[in-house]
Amino acid sequence: MSDTPYTPQPRNRLAEVAAGLRDFYSGPYRRTFARAQQDEDDLFLVIVMAEALGVPNPASYYTVELLPVVYDQFHDWHQRMGLDRSPLDHVSCC
Repeated sequence: MSDTPYTPQPRNRLAEVAAGLRDFYSGPYRRTFARAQQDEDDLFLVIVMAEALGVPNPASYYTVELLPVVYDQFHDWHQRMGLDRSPLDHVSCC
């Protein structure tokens, strides 16, 4: 055994400093970043579900493949939008 204390490698220490700085600078804005991400997700959901909501969607041929993925998030979305029930006749999640 050696009597010298453990000293972290320079790369590990640099990574720790970088993580600390990232938390320091982005920490106060986490809620803002989360809200912006939620808004982007809601917009994406509206674009994918546009045809089902009655809005003509020129990209419906490409977004139809995403419908099974979006159905899992649909209940949370319509509640965030202030709708008590699903606005779609064929999607009854409540």
